[in-house]
Amino acid sequence: MNARRYRAVRAVRHPRPRNRPPLTTGPGHHPSYMNLADNNIAYRHPDLYDALTQDSTAAATCQHLINHYGTAPAGSVLDLGCGTARDLAALANSHHCVGVDLQPALIRHAQQRYPALDLRAGDVRTVRLNDTFDTITCLGNALAYLHHNDDIRAAFQTFAAHAHPGSLLIIVTQIAPTVAATPARGRVDAAGLGADVTTEHSWNPRTQIATVHRTWQLDDGTTEHDLIERRILFPRELELYASLAGFTPLALFTNGQNHTGPLIGSTAHFAATYNSF
Repeated sequence: MNARRYRAVRAVRHPRPRNRPPLTTGPGHHPSYMNLADNNIAYRHPDLYDALTQDSTAAATCQHLINHYGTAPAGSVLDLGCGTARDLAALANSHHCVGVDLQPALIRHAQQRYPALDLRAGDVRTVRLNDTFDTITCLGNALAYLHHNDDIRAAFQTFAAHAHPGSLLIIVTQIAPTVAATPARGRVDAAGLGADVTTEHSWNPRTQIATVHRTWQLDDGTTEHDLIERRILFPRELELYASLAGFTPLALFTNGQNHTGPLIGSTAHFAATYNSF
């Protein structure tokens, strides 16, 4: 089974931990986005999260884009939705890096693993660090968990708030649904966990939500049911949201070796530069 398919798994709802901060509600704040840690087997087990995404080439692709489009090849990087910060740690070899993630448990895990990194808990829609960066990244389909247009606009406003003229924005997100007529079955043995996994896909074109239902039959006899719901942002939508926030689109590609070729995958890299208004 391809481990890369398991990035940002979202599982069935579990009781909220007592030390979890209350949800922020009101206009533009949708609780569904706030429950990833409660509803995600991989997020509940950060070592599993890292193991399932260990073949990620995100950091190398980001560095290539920085070298090609950026104004500061060794400048500062802000990663919004940094998860366990593995990609950010790779970039920190040549950049001053700051990471932000919604889930305090992942930030704590990352701080223990990468104590030299500047890592903070925060919401991509509302966080303000009162600083600008040469490169802003939002990787791992983090943007896809914002299902509503106003939340997506808020995220792009956050990108702009941390940009200066010439700042490079790099987003990795789904631009097309994964459609499969029959369930996929595979095996996961990682981070001390063994399971037979069944995955099914569905697609709602009205809401542009692609849903993955995943069942984990664990070797200890227990079962986990995961639910992944991602908002698909089509290429022209990405360009529009970026342009409205003051960014000029530069590239959109699904093949890291061919930035101008046909879009043949469901997940894309999008790059844009900030011009302000």
